[in-house]
Formats: sequence, structure tokens, C-alpha cells
Amino acid sequence: MEARTKLQRISTHYGDITAVTPMPPRIQTRLSHASSSPATSAGEKALTRLQCWPGEHRVAVGLSGGVDSSLTAALLVEAGWHVEGLTLWLMSGKGTCCAEGLVDAAGICEQLKIPHHIVDSRVNFQQEVVDRVVQGYQQGLTPLPCSRCNRSVKFSAMLNWAESEGQLHRIATGHYARIRHSEDPKNSQALPGDGTGRHKLLRGLDQNKDQSYFLYDLPQAVLGKVVFPLGELTKADTRREAERYGLRTADKPESQDLCLADHYGSMRAFLNNYLPSKEGEIVLQDGTVVGAHDGIQHFTIGQRKGLRVAWQEPLHVVRLDAATNQVVVASRAESGRASCVVGAVNWLSIAPPSSTFNVEVQVRYRSRPVPALLTPLKATAEDIAAERPHRCQLTFNDQQFSITPGQAAVFYAADAVLGGGLIEQSN
Repeated sequence: MEARTKLQRISTHYGDITAVTPMPPRIQTRLSHASSSPATSAGEKALTRLQCWPGEHRVAVGLSGGVDSSLTAALLVEAGWHVEGLTLWLMSGKGTCCAEGLVDAAGICEQLKIPHHIVDSRVNFQQEVVDRVVQGYQQGLTPLPCSRCNRSVKFSAMLNWAESEGQLHRIATGHYARIRHSEDPKNSQALPGDGTGRHKLLRGLDQNKDQSYFLYDLPQAVLGKVVFPLGELTKADTRREAERYGLRTADKPESQDLCLADHYGSMRAFLNNYLPSKEGEIVLQDGTVVGAHDGIQHFTIGQRKGLRVAWQEPLHVVRLDAATNQVVVASRAESGRASCVVGAVNWLSIAPPSSTFNVEVQVRYRSRPVPALLTPLKATAEDIAAERPHRCQLTFNDQQFSITPGQAAVFYAADAVLGGGLIEQSN
């Protein structure tokens, strides 16, 4: 039965998903459709790791319909695990989180002969991600929806479903990251701070695909039940292994990093759908008016292109003032920041520290890590009442460009993610 046929109960706009693909009598322990071409070295090592994994080999795999999650499921099936596919339906319409992703995810499960379950998470996604992103842009921030989505929508929902509905106590995804579980003998890496008894999140080995930045906000309870089979593969390895298995998604193009932009065609189109244009001034730091804009939501810190300002030197956005509806700009020489305050910190691989120490910090997904001094800040009454009360100050060794409120600052020691939080202000 074709995957699209299995989804015939979805309306023209994919309005009512209640069916799941039928469960086969048993899961094959060997993929009969795998080609005779040899596995890559990284693929063989991934299989060995999965075969030797301690504990129960029963898992729900988060399937988006892309090649990464598809290969994740294939490797686990090949390694002999009991695998069930799980797709969260996040938005109606087109895009990898929507109709196209659902069809391809169903097709992969059909190809691997594993059950496929669809969980309608549209309301939760709208409340936890879309509404909060829109609110952030209204406040002059540049929100980071992916880390919040991972914590509040994807991982928790998948694990809740896996344990309550599938009697499965692990989940797996196609993220390029690694985990050292607390019971792992290799989990003795010296870290600044106390990492005793904690699961540790590590960068993926492929530096160009490492996604640990987006995973800093996962709680320990979730991290301990996650499997990342692709953590030691490169993207090229993934493509080759997917082709070797004959997966229908092997040649599927990469989606945009941000699903909202992928779904609407661009981030500007997404924002235009929720926020009306509101004309305002573009000003220098001394208040001199140098141009006009149609909404602060269309600008981000560090931006140079698209300002439509004629000036004697290139200008960059240094601040978005929601109260006055102004975009504040300055020359690059005046745009550096020596420090910033980070709030809603999630301490991941170490316990919350009480003293100052040195870290490497990544302030955007594609930025390189830079050295900084991290100083824990005393929690205010408002902080204590919050879900994640920890705050800190980062003092950079060298002034940094594009320190952006709303984006995440993630703290590393070598390849270990110590923790991270959201940038509140820069100085």
C-alpha cells in the first residue's frame, strides 16, 4: 500500500489525522532491501554502537520525512531494535513539518515495515512556538524557536507518547549530536563544575552539521532516554548510507533550518502573516534619523543589508527599541559588545555552578565558539518564580559583534555542552 494512500483520511488541508499505519506482526531484524554495496566505516560503527547499547532495545523514532530521521530508523531496524515511527503533526499545509513530511515519513515506515503513528501537536506548537515567536518579535527580540520547540513540543511529547501509548522507554532522532549517559564508563570527562551522575550532551562529530546548540535546553530526565544514532556520522555518510539502504528520502533536498521559514517561504512572509507593518525611524545611537522602516520585526542585531540607508560608512543594527518603534544603527566599530546577561539558563552537563569559570560560548547557531568568563548571578524573586531561574553574565575576552537578545548563548567545554540560556541584554 502506498504511503499517500495510507493518509487518505487527511482532508485537502490535512485537517483530521487519526489513523496510523497498520502494525506488522513483527519487525524485521535485517533490511532485505539493503544494497550489496559495503557500509561506510561510520555506518558500521553506528550499527555496532546500537547493537551493544545497554538496556532495552525498544524505541520510538521521531520521523520528519527527511533523510536524517529516515536513516536513524533504518540503522535501528538493522541493529535489531524494536522500532516504531512517530511523527508530530506541527502545522497544516506544505512543508517538512506538514503534509510533505507526513507522507514521506509514512513511506519510510512502509519501506522499513515498521508501524507509523501520527500525533496531532498543532495546538501545542502554535502556543509554545508560533505565539511566543510572534510575541518576541513584537518586543524587539530575535527569538530562537528551535530550542524551545525541542524542549516543549518535540522531545517531551514524543517521550510521553512512547511511554504511555507504546510502552517504549527510549526515543531516537536524526540530530547530529552525541550523549554520554551517566552510567557510561566514558562519562568521566573532566568538566568545569560538578558533572557527577549527569548525562552529558556532546557536539556531533560533523562540525558543519552539529546541532547541539539547539539541544541545550533539554532536561536531564529526557536526555537520559534519547538515542542519537547519527552523532558520529557526517552528512555525506548519511547520504551514502541512505542510498545503500535504498531509502526513498536518500536524495531529498535539505529543508531550511527554520521550519517556519520553510513553511511560509521566508521568515518575512511568516511575520507578515501575524504582524502588521508599522512604520518607524532608523536612527543613529545619538538619535539622528537616517532612514525609515516598515516594522522592527524585519530586522535583527548585526544586520547590514536591506537597511536602505545612505551614509558615509556601512551601518549595522545594534538595537531594536519596541517602545519607540526605532531601529538603532551604528558603524561596525561601534557595534561590538564586551558582555551580556543570559537568563533562563538550563544547566545540562553540570550542576548549577556557584563560582566564576572560563567557558567557550556560541551565541548563534552558525557562529564560532569564543572564550568568555561566566559569572553566575544571584536570582531575583522573579527568577525564582520562573521555570528556569538561573542567570549569568558572560564577559568576552574580545568584543563580540551581533550579540542578539532572544538568541541562545550556549556554553561549551571542548565538545561538551555545559548549558545555555537566552541572551537578555548586552553591554
